[in-house]
Amino acid sequence: MKLPEEDRTLSPHTGLTRTHWVAAADGLLAAAWRYASPTSAFLDLPGRPSRSGVRSDGLEGYARTFLAAAFRTAHGEDPHNWLERYAAGLVAGTAGEWPAITDVGQPMVESASVALGLRLTKPWLWDKLSTSQQDRAETWLREALRHVPAANNWYFFPYTVASFLEAAGRGDEETGRAKQRALELLEGWYRGDGWYSDGDGRAFDHYNGWALHLYPALDAHLSSRPITTHLKEHLKSFHLLFGADGAPVYFGRSLTYRFAAASAIALGAVTGETPLSPGHSRQLISNNLRYFLDRGSLTDGLLSLGWHGPHEASLQPYSGPASPYWASKAFVCLLAGPDHPLWTEPEERDDTNQTLALPGPGLLIQKHNGVTRLHNHGSDHVRPFEGEHATEDDPLYSRFAYSTSTGPTAQKNPADNHISLVIRGDRSVRRRIHPLGARDNWAASWHRPVFDAHQPMVPGLRIESVTAVWDDQELRIHRVIGAPHGTRAELSGWATDLPAELVAVRGWSGQERRPAPQGTAFTTATNLTTLVADIEGTVILAAVAVLGGTFQEADWDARVDEVLRHTLDRL
Repeated sequence: MKLPEEDRTLSPHTGLTRTHWVAAADGLLAAAWRYASPTSAFLDLPGRPSRSGVRSDGLEGYARTFLAAAFRTAHGEDPHNWLERYAAGLVAGTAGEWPAITDVGQPMVESASVALGLRLTKPWLWDKLSTSQQDRAETWLREALRHVPAANNWYFFPYTVASFLEAAGRGDEETGRAKQRALELLEGWYRGDGWYSDGDGRAFDHYNGWALHLYPALDAHLSSRPITTHLKEHLKSFHLLFGADGAPVYFGRSLTYRFAAASAIALGAVTGETPLSPGHSRQLISNNLRYFLDRGSLTDGLLSLGWHGPHEASLQPYSGPASPYWASKAFVCLLAGPDHPLWTEPEERDDTNQTLALPGPGLLIQKHNGVTRLHNHGSDHVRPFEGEHATEDDPLYSRFAYSTSTGPTAQKNPADNHISLVIRGDRSVRRRIHPLGARDNWAASWHRPVFDAHQPMVPGLRIESVTAVWDDQELRIHRVIGAPHGTRAELSGWATDLPAELVAVRGWSGQERRPAPQGTAFTTATNLTTLVADIEGTVILAAVAVLGGTFQEADWDARVDEVLRHTLDRL
């Protein structure tokens, strides 16, 4: 991808301006359109197919790149005639080429991108279609309102379709119901501190920014209505989840969307619903874009399925060759015109070390020396009907800590940042997380260790945990209750080639190094430091972890007692 010369006067930290963002959008689009079908209805990008099949994948290629084109041309500037191509694809697709929208089907996801793209480019695309072409497009889109979404952020796909139909003068009771249903669910998913669960339960991840806030907040902005999604409050904490190098914190699913992580920050700047200055917002989003462009995220001009480059463990079964193009959501920043303060004010960078507790989602943010760590005492991705019986380890949600410079180990490798109990040869996983509180420099939770499906629970067994931080030091305390004779406890640290220590403070009797041959999204095969102990009954186990620094001598044993008095002993 060829970008203009850097502007280190206006953007001293990243060198990027609005012109660079426009060029990035054009570059991504030009590369993707090499794979357009003869009618332009599909962009059949190379790569492994998703579980939805190649026709759906081709629609995904059309829809997700259309988002980038729509943001890029939303002010009427289209020197490459992108909209002419997308208009042709829309006409062919809705005349019978696109797969039908069904219950919990991938075309419903893509209908939202099509609808949003049409809304943003209405004067130059939609309004130039014939009435019959518009009618056929509406017929295809309306099926999103008549089928069942997945029980999470998917409800904002029919919401977005309904919003476009209303903007196009085609609203009715059906569109009104779709929007009302999504907003009612969103209100019920709010957990505080600007964070929503992605559906019933406690799943907190990047879908907060690139879906649960973005769709309704953008709709309100485009409709000149007040934004009611707590976007400004969300950004108070979310903006900390980026490293000094621009990396977003690696947690949750769909991380192959990469710089879509910056979309909420961009939307906040566009709408004014942000606690950040325009210069700080630009530094964050441009740093995030540069992070991926500079680290091999493009293969032959295309966003690959992975993180830096291709990385299988970053993917989900629904990931197809065009899935990474949800990264197009970051180009929402281009809704701010060239004269907007987002682009005219000098870049600002905040290198302040900060610790922030979020009791709503049960998270603790630790930003220190350019690396952000997210300590997880509240996000588990276990659906309510699964109860405590979800026995599969989920590396993207179940670990105690994530960061902007490390990724979790793969599912079949030893788990990083994890405490497990081994009983009769079966090793436990952490699934449903019960938050106990978060305040000042700590967060706490408890969970029932889950074993294999034949004997998932040990009666009376539970683990209460608290993480307390000082600077770059993490004190990890675990109170194991009801461990039967013969139980072995194991605590792992960070999976990284960076300097990282895990130092026993109380209860641990040994240390091992265990291989994680699949590595992480940040490193190839690595080894995990693991503390071990044989335990029985109720015991306190404590250790200090450090990422990218060195262990600091202190009376850590006394700190264990102090933290327990203020947390687990009181909660």
